[in-house]
Amino acid sequence: HVQLVESGGGSVQPGGSLRLSCAISGTPSPGYCVGWFRQAPGQGREGIAGFHSQGRTRYTDAVKGRFTVSKDNTKNTVYLQMNSLKPDDTGMYYCAARVCYYGTSIVFSSSSYTYWGQGTQVTVS
Repeated sequence: HVQLVESGGGSVQPGGSLRLSCAISGTPSPGYCVGWFRQAPGQGREGIAGFHSQGRTRYTDAVKGRFTVSKDNTKNTVYLQMNSLKPDDTGMYYCAARVCYYGTSIVFSSSSYTYWGQGTQVTVS
């Protein structure tokens, strides 16, 4: 049974940094993708960054150069390092996972992901 637990959200001033964690138990096999999504108040869920268990990453233009996805294999945790935060980055952040095979593309459609965490709030003001 796959479970995702996020942590690390909080309040920060513009220009600040936060690191979100997504602890994964029951890892999907044979491979998996993890997507990071955010949802601003009154808006839909937006995919912003993704990780493939092969080590590939992908980012949307909104966060490219500011956010970095990484994984600690010893802890089976995927991180989202967020730097140079802006007020527009405010929202509820979710990590999600799905089975991915060798060569599978990292996608940002929320309907493609099977497993979701509970979300963590990020406020930049």
